Amino acid sequence: MSIAAQRYAAALAGAALEQGAMEAVREQLGQFVRLTQESAELKNFLANPAVELEGKHRAAEELASRLGANRIVRNFLLVLVDHDRIPLLGEIHKAFHNLILEREGLAEAQVTSAAQLTPRQRKELVGVLERLTGKKIEAQYAVDPGLMGGAIVRIGSTIYDGSLRTRLERLRTQLTTE
Repeated sequence: MSIAAQRYAAALAGAALEQGAMEAVREQLGQFVRLTQESAELKNFLANPAVELEGKHRAAEELASRLGANRIVRNFLLVLVDHDRIPLLGEIHKAFHNLILEREGLAEAQVTSAAQLTPRQRKELVGVLERLTGKKIEAQYAVDPGLMGGAIVRIGSTIYDGSLRTRLERLRTQLTTE
């Protein structure tokens, strides 16, 4: 994630927090991001340096109005347009989401296991991860039979790999180097 995206996200989070509108801003920004992801034409129009700033402003304001976006999101979109940062919108949204999670003491975990985890296994795993990170964990689960056994957990940029596939690869490497 770029430093610019993190800075814009931090500025937006500060304004949203100050106004007590964190959740509304997250939702409205997410709606705008989805619009630009669904419409390459819209994204290209807003990012195109050949398009006059006034036209981009009108388009951003019209979309913000249609989405019912509050003043914070509307102004933020105009700042992004003014500084040619619309191409960073997806990154900014992700960085903003991460800031909110951090402020709430939450962390997202992507758990990939070889087989579907039972509710008990999920609860135990989340408990271990919460003790490990000191944060409340919101886990998303996926299955990859290629792991053969165990699981891989990603929290932010940290990866905990307890998969059988990785253990076997390590053992193979160890046996071939000795």
